[in-house]
Amino acid sequence: MDALLLSRVQFGFVITFHVLFPAFTIGLSSFLAFLEWRWLRTHLPVWRELYFFWQKIFAVSFGMGVVSGIVMAFQFGTNWPGLSRVAGSVIGPLLSYEVLTAFFLEASFLGVMMFGWGRISERLHFFATCMVALGTLFSTFWILASNSWLHTPAGFQVIDGVVHPVNWWRVVFNPSFPYRLTHMALGSFITTCFVVGAIGAWYLRGVHRDAGLRLLKLAVAFAAIILPIQIFVGDQHGLNTLEHQPMKIAAIEAHWHSEGEGKGVPLVLFTLPNAAQERNDHEIAIPRLGSLILTHSLNGEIAPLTSVPAQDRPPVTPVFFAFRIMVGLGTLMLVLAWVSVFAWWRGKLLQWRWLPAVWRWMLPAGFIALVSGWFVTEMGRQPYAVYGVLRTADAVGPQSALMTAISLAVYVAGYAFVFGWGIWYLVKIVKKGPQPYDEGPSLAHGERTPARPLSAADESIEETK
Repeated sequence: MDALLLSRVQFGFVITFHVLFPAFTIGLSSFLAFLEWRWLRTHLPVWRELYFFWQKIFAVSFGMGVVSGIVMAFQFGTNWPGLSRVAGSVIGPLLSYEVLTAFFLEASFLGVMMFGWGRISERLHFFATCMVALGTLFSTFWILASNSWLHTPAGFQVIDGVVHPVNWWRVVFNPSFPYRLTHMALGSFITTCFVVGAIGAWYLRGVHRDAGLRLLKLAVAFAAIILPIQIFVGDQHGLNTLEHQPMKIAAIEAHWHSEGEGKGVPLVLFTLPNAAQERNDHEIAIPRLGSLILTHSLNGEIAPLTSVPAQDRPPVTPVFFAFRIMVGLGTLMLVLAWVSVFAWWRGKLLQWRWLPAVWRWMLPAGFIALVSGWFVTEMGRQPYAVYGVLRTADAVGPQSALMTAISLAVYVAGYAFVFGWGIWYLVKIVKKGPQPYDEGPSLAHGERTPARPLSAADESIEETK
């Protein structure tokens, strides 16, 4: 393993952890806004209890997302100085806009949302919750604008090997940005939806049965509506990728050679891609179905992997399998949502005991699908850091393989400790469940309020049962 490969592994490890928490908080912040809206409309205690319960989970997840995001920023300078030197004039401002318009908005209203209940009006507190949710979406906007530009760069010119932006509108709204932003936002909402549904299904077996049933029904209704939309957006995203990154689509389909004029492209259900021999081993495929999906025509053609030199192809095996994991889980989630709607309509949502059990098992499905999608996106971009402009091998720094391996080991150990404790604490909060509303400390009597997001969990680790 050389420094390039180790740096790619390190980047993949860090971004895998980082994408989980922001994606979860994107969906959860909007869910919190919905819960508070329901409380304002009905003033049923259960909605307030659910709001404070999920607020604790949001606080811990938000803190872990911030920690993992800081490491992401470090890597651009330590491992990928070539990327910063060549494309920093585009990436730097976009990330700065994310901090100025999104993170500051979240941070400014986060304290009001966490500690302002009972100290400001209900409507003002609801406004703060909405601003936190809006801030997470703004953050998604700028991060996806930066990432999409790496895949479909536009609005720039290269002078002396350095990228110079000439049209910021085209930089931000580059060809893949609208599809990627919509796909990611919906994916974040779906990820949170299945966490909510799984926890609701788990509570059906205990004392929080009323809260659990409400959570499960909300998840069922949301998933049944949003998943078909996500599939449509994914299809449009695929067509856009075929236009601008054809080798990524060829890797997704493990399409090595043209089938011949008029024969279309098969849909490969399973195979073991053989890059050395430029073929598929043990292939199971459906003739022409790939053409129908990719080109909406039975005779459509796409460029095969062998149409470019081997050094210009992405790694086929991980892209091929990651895509099928994402699609497979998405299909299972859609089937589960629609079956749940049918059972709800028939009054059998609780009588079919296997159905809540499946929801419980599907808790990590959104996270796995989300990470798989990112693997497809980022590995499919290879061998480029900036598609068609800067190769990944030219973006890596001069660090040695030994130093990169040491830093990777430190990251693995540090993440295992920090996020291990964080996830363990989240599990403790979930096990305790929604609690009756507590008025909490009053500033009028000189009592102090928590100053740290993690303190919003209210229960110490030792006291939580």
